[in-house]
Amino acid sequence: MDLANLRNIGISAHIDSGKTTLSERILFYAGRIHRIQEVKGEGGATMDYMDLERERGITITSAATTVHWNDHQINLIDTPGHVDFTVEVERSLRVLDGAVLVLCAVGGVQSQSMTVDRQMKRYHVPRLAFINKMDRTGADYRRVVKQLHEKLDCDALLMQLPIGKEDNFEGIIDLVAMDAVYFDGNNGEKVRREPIPEPLRAEAVAERQHMLETLAMYSDELMELLLAEEEPPVELVHSLIRQAVQSQELTPVFMGTAYRNKGVQSLLDAVVHYLPSPLDRNLVAKNHADASQQFPLSPDPEKPFVGMAFKIVEDPYGQLTFMRIYQGTIAKGESYFNQRTSQKQRFSRIVRMHADKREEADTASAGDIVAVMGVDCASGDTYAAQNKYCTLESMFVPDPVIKMAINPLSRDGADRLGKALQRFTKEDPTFRVATDEETGETVIAGMGELHLDIYVERIRREYKVEVEVGAPKVSYREAPTKEAEYNFKHKKQTGGSGQFAHIVGRMLPIPDDEAEEEVFIFEEKVVGGRIPKEYIPSVEKGFRDSLQKGPVAGYPIVGVKAVLEDGSYHEVDSSDMAFQICGRNCFRETFLKTKPVLLEPVMKFEVEVPSNFQGSVAGELTSRRGMIVATEIQGSTATIEAEVPLAETFGYSTDLRSMTQGQGTFTMEFSKYRRVPAAIQETIIADKKKQLVGAK
Repeated sequence: MDLANLRNIGISAHIDSGKTTLSERILFYAGRIHRIQEVKGEGGATMDYMDLERERGITITSAATTVHWNDHQINLIDTPGHVDFTVEVERSLRVLDGAVLVLCAVGGVQSQSMTVDRQMKRYHVPRLAFINKMDRTGADYRRVVKQLHEKLDCDALLMQLPIGKEDNFEGIIDLVAMDAVYFDGNNGEKVRREPIPEPLRAEAVAERQHMLETLAMYSDELMELLLAEEEPPVELVHSLIRQAVQSQELTPVFMGTAYRNKGVQSLLDAVVHYLPSPLDRNLVAKNHADASQQFPLSPDPEKPFVGMAFKIVEDPYGQLTFMRIYQGTIAKGESYFNQRTSQKQRFSRIVRMHADKREEADTASAGDIVAVMGVDCASGDTYAAQNKYCTLESMFVPDPVIKMAINPLSRDGADRLGKALQRFTKEDPTFRVATDEETGETVIAGMGELHLDIYVERIRREYKVEVEVGAPKVSYREAPTKEAEYNFKHKKQTGGSGQFAHIVGRMLPIPDDEAEEEVFIFEEKVVGGRIPKEYIPSVEKGFRDSLQKGPVAGYPIVGVKAVLEDGSYHEVDSSDMAFQICGRNCFRETFLKTKPVLLEPVMKFEVEVPSNFQGSVAGELTSRRGMIVATEIQGSTATIEAEVPLAETFGYSTDLRSMTQGQGTFTMEFSKYRRVPAAIQETIIADKKKQLVGAK
């Protein structure tokens, strides 16, 4: 395989822009499949191979395949559009050489288009833009190009013009070759080139002139030809576009309608013409011994092997590890080193993937994307032929934003649930599992409610475990509000040695200026040996032991300062244990006198919505007891910063999507604890009492 003829590309976009439909057409025109399947049709699309994907008509996991077009091999990855599955896009773009950004001709640049754009820029991936759904009512390609300039700050340049619009969309005008392209046959498989229709000729000439003038910014040779009013050769135009795309300075814009089978072949030609081969990418690896030193990787099959495991899928036959090979060659049955663990692992099988089907291979070399069986690793691990050779920059993994509790309904399902959770955390770095120390529940965390819903459904189907899912219990805190004095004596005489301890002092809220994060401060001001020095740490230990469970509703105690000022002891009966018990009992009794209140976790929210939804979204946040901190409008997007109690955030992602027609996105992180309003505190305490009674 000549590496110059290889393309590793991904298809990324906002939800419902037509990525999977486009992938299906690419497979058909390249001869990989012989019948077009529809996303919403019977059987579902080829690349949506999971039952859940076919039922819901959405892409959940990225799927890889290989097609051939004009003597070129294209390794293609179709990625999900939902923000909940953003890690699938993240890890695909990390290993690809080029990408196609699909945009809806009506929706234009939407919130997830911006996220995908950030991901492409993070990994320096050159891309083409494809305006899909040109046959829809309201399709406006010029508005989409304008949004590409304004919202994504990219030099978007039209390569084509439409022939007809909306329902009358018939084909495209190729501005490089200057001819009209039509797609005939039942499935648009016959490409027919004709002279440009006369009514459209003037517009095409003007648009081509604009295209050439833009390209002249990247080339003195083209500038001279234009000044001399000479017609530039088509090969020169192609090579200039290719250079500008690969330096990520230019985003050529193509158009069509995948569903109506128009424009896809022209896009495939553009992929072959303009997107880079593995030979065109300048990739570096970090020296294993010294991460500050880097060295270049070359896609040479003869050099030492270097590859990255970018995705892991558990399979009935073992773990399937998707790997991009950057340098060297791997062979079936040979062993290679995991650079993170230094373990030597045997690659028992090498397979090329076509969605969920696989083809066996004996070897794979630089530039290939294959799946390997028989290795145990984590997503993002680097493999090499030599131990401690190099490491590749890992992928960015966003933090989860939502949590929920999960429990098996029957005891015999606990083991299977454990296996499922272990598998999913290994496969998906954004899916986390933890045990809540305070409630003892298993809590799963992910990128959104849809993300967790899909995993719960997969646990039910694939592991046959019926589970109960609840909103996680919010972990409140208890804190004092006023100062209280104590004078507490612990005395116990029951035959033999007794117990005696006496402490005097004050308990008060921690002042704001002393410490922000402190949970408990102990201060000792005993003079004249009224309590021996060796017993004072025992008093502190007794106090600290009482912090785990407060008297108000059984939540941990924070923000208390205890000052020990005086006391007394007994020569025989006083001991470490006596002062510890004294401290514990004294704390419990005195803390109730400090008029304690409940505190709740408050989250810092950042919501991005189209500016026409700003008012309703801000109002809804306020109704959730949120406090709007700042609002900023940039172009047609509004960013709202707010502080919202965690208890009020459950169900928010669903509500936000329905309020903003699926265009709103939000992130949240823990900010601080804040006092719960009195009426809500009473409800929480009553609920807690009910739970305790129910548990008994």
